[in-house]
Order: sequence, then structure tokens, then C-alpha cells
Amino acid sequence: MGIIDAHHHVWDLSVRDQDWISGPELASLRRDFALSDLGPQTLVTGVDRTVLVQTITVAEETPELLALAAESDMVAGVVGWTDLTASDVAGELDRLRALPGGEWLRGIRHQVQGEPDPWWLTRPEVLRGLRTVAAAGLVYDVVVLPHQLPAAASAARHLPELTFVLDHLGKPPIASGQLEPWSQAVGELASLPNTVCKLSGMVTEADWHTWTVDALRPYAETVLDAFGPRRLMFGSDWPVCTLAASYAEVVDATGALLAGLGPDEKAAVWTGTAEHVYGR
Repeated sequence: MGIIDAHHHVWDLSVRDQDWISGPELASLRRDFALSDLGPQTLVTGVDRTVLVQTITVAEETPELLALAAESDMVAGVVGWTDLTASDVAGELDRLRALPGGEWLRGIRHQVQGEPDPWWLTRPEVLRGLRTVAAAGLVYDVVVLPHQLPAAASAARHLPELTFVLDHLGKPPIASGQLEPWSQAVGELASLPNTVCKLSGMVTEADWHTWTVDALRPYAETVLDAFGPRRLMFGSDWPVCTLAASYAEVVDATGALLAGLGPDEKAAVWTGTAEHVYGR
């Protein structure tokens, strides 16, 4: 059974600017990244299916991602974007599903990490939108910073019918080596049965130039203990991961972090959890 990469991105700068790619440290990302760029790398790592995730909060991007999914055997699902605070979230989700590739819409995500209000996820209008996402049979990908994790837990507690997928472990401060208060906050989120976590984005939260598997291990072990292997899934976060590591290096590092698990537990992280969460 092949590996599912549950988190990667593509973009074409001739179609739309990615305004978050700024400054010299991100210069290597300031080019186009297509599925055709990713394909050769997945072939040598055992990855045969992927989940394509939105990058910016514009309505035009999600239809483009769905169209890519319709044309590719590699994409197993799309996590798109819609304005959760809008008055007709249900209508917008229906519109997206009626588009070419609309059957591949599996979830919704918003860049909560950029919201100045740490409790944005608990606003009444946001909870109303999230309730609609659940009613549509979709999941919600959560991209937050550690101080926003309590709000994510509160939202998940309010909406037990919705599966919350934590991206990138909640972005712990791996470079500094600190575990708290992230560890406690992620544990509180994991205590809720409608939450899962992506083992993704670690290398770019570590020191890009000197990271090691041992530096990542305390954070991986924290979420392994908190969520358990059957509520964890592998994600590369390509091409963002290339700031610190190649695609193959990310896969290899993940394998090293999972080395102590049994075969069934490894299969859950590599494939089973993503199939369950995004295969609906």
C-alpha cells in the first residue's frame, strides 16, 4: 500500500501572486510549483496519493485546485478555502462541489495563524460556518500558532460533529527547543475525539540549516502520545519544506520518527488515517 502525503501545495505566480512569499529567506519559493514538479519526487519515496491544500484566502484558488484534482490520478483530495463568516457558506460549498473536480473537495482551511484575534475560531459567525462545513460532510484543517490552540480546542468542543485536522502540529517552537506551553495546549486539543493531527511542517519550525531527527523527536513523540498513531497522518508540506529539507529527506525523517511503532501503527500514519479522514 502506497503512502499518502496528506499536505502539499502548488502555485503559479503568473496566475496569482503569493504575497506571503517575501524577503530573502523565502526567495527559493518565489517560483512556480506544479504537480509535475512533485510527481518525480513521490515516485522515489513510495508516495502515490496526495492531498492538495490551499495557500491563500481567495475564492478563485479552490476551483483551480479542484480542476487539477480532476486531471490527476495523484490527487486524492483537496482542502480548499471559503469565507466561513459569509451568510451562505452552504451555497458556496454546493457551488464548489458542482464544479469540475468538485467531488474531490474534502475539507476547508483558513489561515487562522494570520488572524490577530487569538480566539477567532470561537467567534459566533465562524462557529456557524464551521457547523455548515460539518453538515456538508467535510473536515476542517486548522493552521494555527501555539497561542491559538486553546481556541481550536474550544471550537472542537463546541462542534463534536466536525473533524478538526491540526496542520503542522500547531507549529511548535522546535528551533528554540521549548515544549511548553505548546505541549499542554496540543494535549488538550488531542483529548477531544473529533481531532486528528498531521505529522508535517516540522523541519521548517526547526533550524533550517542544522535540524536533526533528534531535534524533531520530542515534538513528534508529544503528538504520538497525545493523539495516538491512528489519529496522526504524514504530510510533507512541500514545497515549503524545501526551505529546510528535500522531499525525500522529509519522508526519511518521518520514517525515523516512526521507527519504534508496530506495522499497523506505521500504516495508520502513512496511509490509514488520511484515507479515513479525507476519503469520505
